[in-house]
Amino acid sequence: MLTLLSMFYYICLRRRSRSGTRGEALTSRRAVESGQRAILPVSVEVEQYTKEVLDFSSHYGSENSMSYTMWNLAGVPNVYPSSGDFTQTAVFRTYGTWWEQCSSAPPRFRRTPKGFYSQDYIELGFEEPVYPTAVEVLETYYPGAIVQILACSHNPFSQNPPTDVRWEVLWSGEPTKVLAPQARQFSPNIKHINFPTNLLRLEVNSSLLDYYTELDAVILRGVTERPMLALYKMPVIDIIDLSDSEEDLSDLGGPLRQGADSRTGNGYFDKLPYELIQLILSHLTLPDLCRLAQSCKMLHQHCCDPLQYTQLSLQPYWARLSDTSLGHLQSRCTRLQRLNLSWTGNRGALTLNSFSSFMKVCGLSLVRLELSCCHFLNEACLEVLAQTCPGLQELNLASCDRLHPQAFTHISKLTRLRRLVLYRTKIEIEDYDVVASMLAARCRSLCSLDLWRCRNLTDRGLNELVSGCRMLEELDLGWCPTLQSSTGCFQHLARSLPRLRKLFLTANRTVRDSDIEELASCCPLLQHLDILGTRLVSAASLKKLLQSCPRLLLLDVSFCSQIDTRIAQELSSLFPSVAIKRSFTH
Repeated sequence: MLTLLSMFYYICLRRRSRSGTRGEALTSRRAVESGQRAILPVSVEVEQYTKEVLDFSSHYGSENSMSYTMWNLAGVPNVYPSSGDFTQTAVFRTYGTWWEQCSSAPPRFRRTPKGFYSQDYIELGFEEPVYPTAVEVLETYYPGAIVQILACSHNPFSQNPPTDVRWEVLWSGEPTKVLAPQARQFSPNIKHINFPTNLLRLEVNSSLLDYYTELDAVILRGVTERPMLALYKMPVIDIIDLSDSEEDLSDLGGPLRQGADSRTGNGYFDKLPYELIQLILSHLTLPDLCRLAQSCKMLHQHCCDPLQYTQLSLQPYWARLSDTSLGHLQSRCTRLQRLNLSWTGNRGALTLNSFSSFMKVCGLSLVRLELSCCHFLNEACLEVLAQTCPGLQELNLASCDRLHPQAFTHISKLTRLRRLVLYRTKIEIEDYDVVASMLAARCRSLCSLDLWRCRNLTDRGLNELVSGCRMLEELDLGWCPTLQSSTGCFQHLARSLPRLRKLFLTANRTVRDSDIEELASCCPLLQHLDILGTRLVSAASLKKLLQSCPRLLLLDVSFCSQIDTRIAQELSSLFPSVAIKRSFTH
């Protein structure tokens, strides 16, 4: 028995040794067998602040400003240890569950792993590669959003093209809601890794927070020489450790293993109706489905049935998805209708050839495609989409900020589009009034429109828009400084859109009582209203709005000079079903 266990551990260590040298693996084995402590080399710990913000999924600020942008995470702290709402911090675009409750929110993909919480991310580069000993995040307002910290083997400042890019999770956890919004230094216990890194990735989930989380700086601590553990810990045994194959079976969609049992004696399981087995397998995650396909021919047939892949989210596996794994999935996705490739393919993981090949085989029935933060995309990729996905109705290109403006001309060939996301792209629009006029003339059934930070939209364009698109239920006009209440555009908006459920007038200082009263009279279905920053709205008009709009769920009156904390608390007590948000000043 002891001999069998020794062989078992030896095989596992042999598999693990691929990430280190043969000598290191043997040393580790001897440490286990002898129970002796390894000698720790003396190394000085290095402390580094972020050198450069490399990539991110969203931010509250604009692209040509530093206020509330992710670029504020570079360098030493600007705010910490102070608490409050500061423009010099990094702020993501959303918080809470309000965005998911909107009627325009797309449904969640099936088979999303329960442990995948990430909604946003940011990647940070540091000066010197180190073996991490600690990561410290300075959170200055509503902390608790960070759910995962990862390290990358690739040096982002290297002149050489990335090869064999590897990501390791240093720490992961569930979303949390910290009771107090005060500043804190978040420094979780991190996993030790066997490669130096100067590229970290933070992933966040702000769904439990009452307001926007704000980050001030990130510190990476580490040593330049590879440390030895004081006492070697036996790695967690996984079934892939027992394979003699050098191919990493963790690749999604791996082919049927040659040695799989081909016998047909499966007891009573294969007597179940085909549809019932398919229903059982539909509850498995994608990696589990791919592993089960390697067990026997009968289950391989079930696991590779295209009906199991009518919708597919590869976003949770962004760190492992490659040309090879996408190719393995290709034959199974011939009936694919909904596909999520967000965050995937960066740093050479996916190429034009593999993407084009996949779309030519799997794009015919596609109606929804999520491609946010996919930096491998180029004009040729969008041309392939236009040619291979004739029935596409929903396309998300959010934060594909490396696409040339000319590439977007191919989108015009997708004549069935109903939902299009172009947030943080480089589309050049000189006159948003022209865009509003075209929408009013050609998209009269439009139900949701986000014009966040459209700086040259005027009352003329807005009036034409709401007169032509009377089916609008959601309209975001946040940070549109050229809109002035004195023109009557907001009152005309209220009278023209009786179906309105969500209206954001964020940072428009001119919104006044007459606008709020018109909303109260004409928009009884209103659920979300953001008037952050206005100076001309009183408690009396807000009370009338709350009385007239019984479905109201969110009212953001942060930095409204006439609405202090006492008034906000009184309104909250009178209308407890409404989340009245008021950010405190610093």
